Amino acid sequence: MTTVREIAEEIVAREGGFVNDPDDPGGATNYGVTIGTMRDLGLDLDGDGDIDVADVRRMTRDRAVDLFIEHYFHKPRIDALPEVLQASVFDMQVNAGSNAIRILQRLVTRMGFDATADGVIGPNTIRAVRAAAKAAPDHIADAYAIARRNYYLRLADARPTLRKFARTRAGGKGGWIRRAEEFMSARYRLSDKEFRGRVMQWAG
Repeated sequence: MTTVREIAEEIVAREGGFVNDPDDPGGATNYGVTIGTMRDLGLDLDGDGDIDVADVRRMTRDRAVDLFIEHYFHKPRIDALPEVLQASVFDMQVNAGSNAIRILQRLVTRMGFDATADGVIGPNTIRAVRAAAKAAPDHIADAYAIARRNYYLRLADARPTLRKFARTRAGGKGGWIRRAEEFMSARYRLSDKEFRGRVMQWAG
């Protein structure tokens, strides 16, 4: 069984090191930890009285792993979800915040198990997700991963500046799409031809 620390270490590896892309809504990021998260948590790592890009640069891999486990796994109660969903929801929570939970809530509601899409894992969401997983144990993880991919595609449809995260310059699958597809069975991954057809309407 994969431990939560191993999952967190995989997330940090997937996120990579320091990035400060002006088109990324998260702003300056290091090992997946954004400047906004650091400000929310009061992480003044250089001790100069403010939290800026210099502090983001000081984020370490080990500190990021610990932060993710505490604030993105245990605090939002992802540990209360069925084990088959935990790694993917955890990964998405790091990447997209509470939208990770909203995607899951909307998914199980479409499956007939009502959950309010509020981005919070409370008793009703836990019951609904567990019921959905029990009803479709062999499909729930794939369904969530597909919902993640659809979320990224819709986001890129709506915001051209974000398309570079979903599609490479060469026209292939970008980081967002590859990330979602890591958590689904191979048969549900888009072929290169299918992906190019899906994003054909994107200019540039």
